[in-house]
Amino acid sequence: MTPTAHGKDALPGSLLEQLSDARILVLNWRDVRHPQAGGAEQYMHQIACRWAAAGAQVTWLTARHPGQPKQETVDGIEIRRAGGPLTLYPRVALRLMRSIGRIDYIVDCQNGIPFFSPLFVAPAVPVVQLVHHVHQDQFATRFGPMLAAVGRFLEGRVARRVYRGRPIAAVSPSTRHELRRRLRFRGPIHVVPNGTGPVPALRALRDPNPAITVVSRLVPHKRINLLLAQLVATAAAVPGLRVDIVGDGPELPRLRQLADDLALGSVVTFHGYRSDTDRDELLGRAWLTTVTSAAEGWGCSIIEAAAHGVPTLAMRVPGIRDSVVPERTGWLVDDEATFGAAMVTALRDLADATRAREITDACHAWARCFDWDRSAELLAGVLLDAAARATGHRRDRSTRSDIAAVARFARPEGWSETAGELRPIDQVVVEKGRVSLLLPGCDEVDAAVALSRLGVTPAEIRLAEQYELLTGPAGMPAVLGYGYATTQDGSIAS
Repeated sequence: MTPTAHGKDALPGSLLEQLSDARILVLNWRDVRHPQAGGAEQYMHQIACRWAAAGAQVTWLTARHPGQPKQETVDGIEIRRAGGPLTLYPRVALRLMRSIGRIDYIVDCQNGIPFFSPLFVAPAVPVVQLVHHVHQDQFATRFGPMLAAVGRFLEGRVARRVYRGRPIAAVSPSTRHELRRRLRFRGPIHVVPNGTGPVPALRALRDPNPAITVVSRLVPHKRINLLLAQLVATAAAVPGLRVDIVGDGPELPRLRQLADDLALGSVVTFHGYRSDTDRDELLGRAWLTTVTSAAEGWGCSIIEAAAHGVPTLAMRVPGIRDSVVPERTGWLVDDEATFGAAMVTALRDLADATRAREITDACHAWARCFDWDRSAELLAGVLLDAAARATGHRRDRSTRSDIAAVARFARPEGWSETAGELRPIDQVVVEKGRVSLLLPGCDEVDAAVALSRLGVTPAEIRLAEQYELLTGPAGMPAVLGYGYATTQDGSIAS
């Protein structure tokens, strides 16, 4: 059973039902039909269309690219477009000030510069800032020194003041870490991971010869040039190696020239944009995929490859390091200079049929931990919790918002009556008479107190691991087989 968030209803209960008829405003500089839309837009669209299907009135305010209609409905989402990349912001501010009393929730998507929506709505309106990754280092790659400094100032000091106390949804633990370390946000930050599409049945065959398939937009920060440079030594050490690069972008001509200069023409094939069917066929034949990005919010291509049983070799950078379970679903590299040697080691490891099958099974189980229905539930829980906080109906369990505890116990009699003590951000799985919980803001002692209020004793309790913040309380045992510290009489086991 897929882990879900839980609200006030009896288990397993859908938080989406609690958003039925709610008026939700999504602020994002692009929508899913913008020609430059990427993973951030897909993330919010997948979630918003599920909210709309549950009965919520979802309106998406965004910039208008030339040729796009001013207004249209896409998958139940009312999209309203006006302004360009910068003029959008004052237009949204005016719209917010004119919408007093007509907004129940706001999702403020931060793409470097947030919309600063708390300045233009009443304090009681729940605002959740959605962050995929921190842009402090990227401003300098897109703007001159003055504008880059302004961008860093707005994303950091100004946003920290405007959103003080407002909850943030981060797509990965490393994004949350960067928000704490780089931007010094101190309010609650909830991890709401990406979902993925349907996980196909495990592939029957892979290529007999070593094959790497890379699916990526060909833009500078993906650093495909780093991969090509490292492939020279790898191809010499791995006979018969083939590398398929699927994707398009402004870097394609330069990368093709670089591959020719490095004499990789017989090894590397640039396929450009391909249909999902063609992309999946290439992934299904691959032994390995690679990611050389400098940083990401989350590794969407990593999970897509894992769904086909394909492990990943990647740099250990924010976002990416959360998407790979080292030695189980792939490998992480610390030094760019050793990436080629790591490719050789990984391919030799995968040449062993038993080891390859073990990794394939782990990848498949890992990919099944992520789906858009669960992501929609989790972000709905953050909205509902924000509403309770805004009205004073909810107190924090503790100030340790980045700590979480997991607990397992037999489902007690009358659970449906006592489950109302749980919070919208709590995650619950019920399977075969057993309940698994993930309780944000709790250590083992806090969790034991919370469970005692629910009339639950004994229970198995321990601190949540990094990956459980992504998969929920029941996902990781399928990949890693994590155990629990058991309490026999309600006390905490050491």
